[in-house]
Amino acid sequence: MTIAIGVCIGSFLNVLIYRLPRGLGFVKGRSFCPTCKRKINWFDNVPLISFVLLKGRCRFCHSPISWRYPVVELTTALLTLLIFNYKFLIINQFLNLNFQTVFDLVSYLFLVWGLIVIFFIDLEHQIIPDEIILPLIALFFFRQLFLFFSLSPITYHLSPIFSAIGASLFLLLIYVSTKGRGMGLGDVKLAFLMGLVLGFPKIIVAFYIAFLTGAFVGIILILGKYAKFGQKIAFGPFLVLSTLITFLWGEKILSLVLKVLL
Repeated sequence: MTIAIGVCIGSFLNVLIYRLPRGLGFVKGRSFCPTCKRKINWFDNVPLISFVLLKGRCRFCHSPISWRYPVVELTTALLTLLIFNYKFLIINQFLNLNFQTVFDLVSYLFLVWGLIVIFFIDLEHQIIPDEIILPLIALFFFRQLFLFFSLSPITYHLSPIFSAIGASLFLLLIYVSTKGRGMGLGDVKLAFLMGLVLGFPKIIVAFYIAFLTGAFVGIILILGKYAKFGQKIAFGPFLVLSTLITFLWGEKILSLVLKVLL
């Protein structure tokens, strides 16, 4: 059931990924082929299944359908399942259902879905849409306010707030010092969200993973002559990947690091 829901959500995320950077509305209007502009029949728009049956091509003009569509749908299904299994522990939590439990689940799901959209839009267009990042920031800032008023001062800590400010200021410094060549303002906003979600010290882990993987991929692209030295490469996808990894397995990573150091 969770997989099916995730695949369907992934189909909608594909709509956002295609339409947001192009300034197209996503509330109304049927899906259409980007090549021939013909509207897609409902039976050709079934997530994953239609792609397989059509052999990855448009029914009308036979143009190839981007592999991004099934990849997004499968990724969304997998991450939706991981949220239930790793972060929500649905069986135990549903036995003691309350507002915070439901709010956490909804927040985590919207976080993951939003990060998927950001990943693919930034990868293709090198922009992080405000329509996605700003609502996510507002959602998790509200979550911190909710925790502040619902928990005792001893239980609640300001780590996420300070982490958000510190992380965004760090990338803003890079943005200013490189005059926008090394970092975009969208990355600065994404860093603020990362701090709100991860807190300290997991934000350090996420940044380490992002810069390490970014440098590694950049070197491969340069050696493979897919990019030139000094050429701007979207950093948002690396921030997204590091956020997801740290969000899902940050405690295990920190525990492993402490064992190695100690």
